[in-house]
Amino acid sequence: MKPAHKKLLKHLLAIPLGVAFISIGVEHFVRPEAFDSIVPSYLGWPRFWTLSSGALEVLFGLGICLARTRPTSARLLFWLVIAMSLANINMWWNDLEFSGTQLSGTGHLIRLSIQVALLIALSWLSRAQAGHTV
Repeated sequence: MKPAHKKLLKHLLAIPLGVAFISIGVEHFVRPEAFDSIVPSYLGWPRFWTLSSGALEVLFGLGICLARTRPTSARLLFWLVIAMSLANINMWWNDLEFSGTQLSGTGHLIRLSIQVALLIALSWLSRAQAGHTV
């Protein structure tokens, strides 16, 4: 793939992904109870984890929208998604509702598939373009 096409494709992926992370991050502040309910009890202080992860989602979501900060922000989002998987595993393992919705086994598998695709996309976005320094 030509570098110009790759750059355009990364931009077309990064912008909607960044907007989605920003939106979800804001939701952590608007409806924190929904997120608090899936934080594993062994972590303690669910509101701290909810607000911290929400703030990081907004910050890194903004970062992947900008070409200059995209590789670093995508790398940090990759690890944040891994860390937030604790809540998703907890939700699945303990059959917890999220925002009044209880997922079926198939629903959890779909959610897991989306997370894997997200991690692949973030990994690709984390690679700097030739000629750019991070």
